[in-house]
Amino acid sequence: MGDVEKKIPEQTEGVPDLEELGERDGYVLDARDYQGGKDLKLARDGHTILIPQPSDDPHDPLNWSQFRKHVVLIIISCTAFLPDYGSATGAVTLLPQAEIWRMSEDEVNHSQVGNVFMLGAGGVFVVVFAAYFGRLPVFFWFMVVALATAAWCAGATSFESFMTARILNGFFSTVAQGGGLMFIKDTFFFHEHANFGQSRKINIWASFIILSPYFGPLIAAFMITTLEWEWPFWLYTIETGLCLIAIVLFVDETYYDRRISQADQPPRVSRVKRIIGIEQWHSRSQRNTFWQASMRPVKVILKPTVFLSNVYYMFTFAWVVGINTTLAIFVTPLYDFHPKQIGFFYFTPIVAAILGEIIGHWLHDLNAKRYLKSHGGRFEPEARLAVIWLSTPFMLAGLVLLGYSLQHAYHYMLTALGWGLYVFGTMITTVGVQAYNLDSYPEGSGEVAAMVNLARTLGGFIVSFFQVRWATAMGVQNSFGVQAGICAAVFFIIVFLQMYGKRLRQASGRLDFKTN
Repeated sequence: MGDVEKKIPEQTEGVPDLEELGERDGYVLDARDYQGGKDLKLARDGHTILIPQPSDDPHDPLNWSQFRKHVVLIIISCTAFLPDYGSATGAVTLLPQAEIWRMSEDEVNHSQVGNVFMLGAGGVFVVVFAAYFGRLPVFFWFMVVALATAAWCAGATSFESFMTARILNGFFSTVAQGGGLMFIKDTFFFHEHANFGQSRKINIWASFIILSPYFGPLIAAFMITTLEWEWPFWLYTIETGLCLIAIVLFVDETYYDRRISQADQPPRVSRVKRIIGIEQWHSRSQRNTFWQASMRPVKVILKPTVFLSNVYYMFTFAWVVGINTTLAIFVTPLYDFHPKQIGFFYFTPIVAAILGEIIGHWLHDLNAKRYLKSHGGRFEPEARLAVIWLSTPFMLAGLVLLGYSLQHAYHYMLTALGWGLYVFGTMITTVGVQAYNLDSYPEGSGEVAAMVNLARTLGGFIVSFFQVRWATAMGVQNSFGVQAGICAAVFFIIVFLQMYGKRLRQASGRLDFKTN
C-alpha cells in the first residue's frame, strides 16, 4: 500500500483526490485497509473513508444534513418519474384518440415514438447546459417548459398539435432522468450512492424511472373508462406542476468545485438568483466554456467501457419501451381487454419492478461486500457487472414466455408472468450499468447518466416504430424469440468488460474535465 500512498493525487490544500485514485487503482473504503487512512475524513462508523473527501465549507453539498440530502433525492426521483410516466400514458389514450381522429392505433403511436426519442436526446442537452449554466437553473427552466408542454398535450385538439406538444415535452421533461445522477453524485458519498451502508441512492432513483412507464398506462386506463382522453394528461400536468413547486421550495445548487479553496468559492447570496441562474452566470469563468461543456458527452461516449456498456444496455432495455408502448395493441383483441382490464394488467410490471428494487437493494450490497472481502478491501468498478449474470436469465425467460403466450393465446396470467420476469431482470441490470459507469468516471456523472438514458430511449424509439409490424410479419413468438437471442448475444459484452474493462479504462485515460 505504501507505493499507492505516494501516488495519491491531491485536491486543494493537500486533500487527496480519492476518486482519481479509485478510478486508477480501485476504491479503498475501509481505513483499516490502507495506511494513512487515519489522516482522512471518515464516516461516523470510524473506519469508512469518505469519497470524495468533503471540504470544511458548510455550503459544500456533501456537508448538508441527511434530511436535506434526502429531500433533494426524493424530488429528483419524483421528477425523473415524470417523463416515462407521461410518455407511456399515450400507450392507452391512443385507443380513443384513434377513433376521434379517424386514424389507426399504430399511426397515433407515432406521437409516442417521437416523445420517446426526445427523452434521450434531451438528456444530452441537459448535461451540456448544466456544465455551463449550473445544475439548478437548468433543472428549473426545463421543468417550466415541461409544465407548459404537458398542458399543451392535454389541450391539443388535433393529432398534429398533440404530436408537436409530445415531442417538446419529451425533450424538456427528461431533465432529472438525463441529469439526475449529477445530483446524487454531488450530494452523497461513494459508500452511500453506491449501495454500501444503509442508503442505496442509485437504486432509489432508478426504481422511480423503471416504475414510471407502468403507472402512466395503469392510471390512464382507469381514467378513460369514465373520462375523456385529455384527463390523464391533465393529471400529468398537475404532477409536473407539483414537482416544479418542490424544486423552487427545496432544491439548491449542488455543484461545488472542491479543487477551489473555500475563500475562492463563488459567494452564495440569493437562492432565487441561483434558481434562475444569475449567480451561476456571474461565476461561469470558474466552470466550463460552452465548447468544453459541449464536448463532455462526446468525450464520455468515446471511452470504450462507456460505449460498450451502452451498446449492451440499448439492446436489452429497448424491448421494455417497445413492449410498453405497444402491448395494449396486442392484448386488446387477444383477450378482449377493455381499458379497465388493461389497467389491471399494468400491475404486473409495477410489482416486478418493486421486487427488483427490494431484492436489488440487498443484492448490489452483498455483491460489493463479497468483492471487497475477496480483494483485500479494494473495489473495482467491474465488480458492479456481476449482478447481470443473475438478471440475464430472468430477462431471457420473460421474453420467450411473453412471445409464446401472445402467439398461442395462453392464459393472460402467463403473459403477465413473462412480462414480470423481464421487468424484474431489467431493474437489477439498470442499477448495475449505471453504477459501473459512475464508478468508472465519477467526474462525468451527468454525462454517463445521459448516455445510458440515450441508449435506453434510442433503442426503444427504434423498436416502437416496427414492433407491431414485426410481430405481425414474423409472428409474435418468433419476434420475441429474436429479442431474447439479442439479449443473450450482447451479454458477452458484459463478460468482455469484466475481463478487460480495467485495461480499457487505463488505456483510454481519465476524462480530465475542467469541472466535475
